[in-house]
Amino acid sequence: MRIGELARRTGVSERSLRYYEQQGLLVADRTPGGHRDYREGAVDRVIRIQELFAAGLHSEKIARLLPCMRDADGGPSERATPRLVADLTAERDRIDRMINDLVRSREVLDEVIDAASAG
Repeated sequence: MRIGELARRTGVSERSLRYYEQQGLLVADRTPGGHRDYREGAVDRVIRIQELFAAGLHSEKIARLLPCMRDADGGPSERATPRLVADLTAERDRIDRMINDLVRSREVLDEVIDAASAG
């Protein structure tokens, strides 16, 4: 599929898709005319990349992680190194801290809303 179709199907801009390719996160074949031609599995790959970015991972870490993850095409092509596992554990701990902070913020807002509604 061409880049425009992949962008439409994933909701990701063509610019971002080119960036993913530059960073080694996404691979495209080339047509004889030089246009990008993505395989069907690229849709799942782009969605996964978006999820990892949303989790706060940067492109370098995502590039190290993707080969260790199950893709639409089958199993992982590599095993995660102990260093990568440690990095990902730290990322998960960071996300857990953020979740806890957000829950506390919501509780404070609930208290203010309740107090304002009762008054």
